[in-house]
Amino acid sequence: MSCYLRHLKEIFEEAGIEVTPANRKDVDRVVHATAGVPYKHCPTAWKKVKQEFLTDEKKRRILIRELKKSFGAKK
Repeated sequence: MSCYLRHLKEIFEEAGIEVTPANRKDVDRVVHATAGVPYKHCPTAWKKVKQEFLTDEKKRRILIRELKKSFGAKK
């Protein structure tokens, strides 16, 4: 499972979702899809997220929007 998710706590908080054992795979799939990386390619996904989505505010907002859309967060 994707241990990199723990590094995205602030993004998940902004998206208004809590990552739990029950939704962890689904959250991971959304992160992979938003990053444009095939699911289960975790090192590649983390590298892209770290380089693009954590350094570019516009891309960060895109990830947050996709997470909100996928999990129905109201925050």
